[in-house]
Amino acid sequence: MTPPSAPSAQGVLGPVDLTGQVALVTGASRGLGRVYAQALARAGAAVALNARSADQLAETASLIERDGGRAATFPADAADPAQVAALVSAVADHFGPIDLLVNNAGTSGSLAPFADIDPADWWRTLEVNLRGPMLCARAVLPSMLALCRGRIVNVSSGAGNQAWPLASAYATSKAALTRLTENLAAELRDTGVAVFAISPGIVRTAMVEGALHQSAAPAIAEQFRTAIAEGRAVPPERSAALVLTLASGAADPLSGHFIWVGHDLAALLARAEEVRRDALHLLRLRPLPT
Repeated sequence: MTPPSAPSAQGVLGPVDLTGQVALVTGASRGLGRVYAQALARAGAAVALNARSADQLAETASLIERDGGRAATFPADAADPAQVAALVSAVADHFGPIDLLVNNAGTSGSLAPFADIDPADWWRTLEVNLRGPMLCARAVLPSMLALCRGRIVNVSSGAGNQAWPLASAYATSKAALTRLTENLAAELRDTGVAVFAISPGIVRTAMVEGALHQSAAPAIAEQFRTAIAEGRAVPPERSAALVLTLASGAADPLSGHFIWVGHDLAALLARAEEVRRDALHLLRLRPLPT
């Protein structure tokens, strides 16, 4: 049952009504995942909440239900194949087919010189930030393809578009996630399924707060402190508005592309043909001019 007056929430391009849709948000126990889940519920979606922490997931669900939204918790490790398969099946049994997947679960991993990092810790970052979204996308796609509709939003990072010393695992994982997004979108063209990579910018989440106090990577801590002091931190609600707009389908012409929260989405959509033709907002090599 939806609330008597179906709520709508404000996306980047205006009000968004997701009544009747089912959204799965990973990493929904706190931070951006919680904000995304609340925004989607306010827009009328039934929201499946996933993370490993059952207690924190219950808090998110309570906040959503207190505001009249619909939510249910599904604790699982999104980087574990068997658990992901069970997760997606359980969500479908509870709410119905998944219309929107928000791959938000992530970790900064070890922030330290590459030579000093435990290889297992480095690889675990890839498992959480890349394998998890891959498994979740693979699990929801059969239903989306059968219904000829669906959207996948991968929470990537601008860190994947450049070298970021002392954060090699994180930067590598996000670069790969952005590339996976483009690959999937190319495969899924004309199927009704759209895929996006987004960068939420610098948001004062637990991950960023932890980076601010990194003794093994003081340069990264200083980068974050400077950005925050200069007013470059982004309110989480701004990122949630972008997710809502992508969920609405308004930005489907940009499927496969990387969208930073600070980009003018209306301008990008107005020039979508050019963006696609010239491979803009994608990871590309820039060869030496001949």
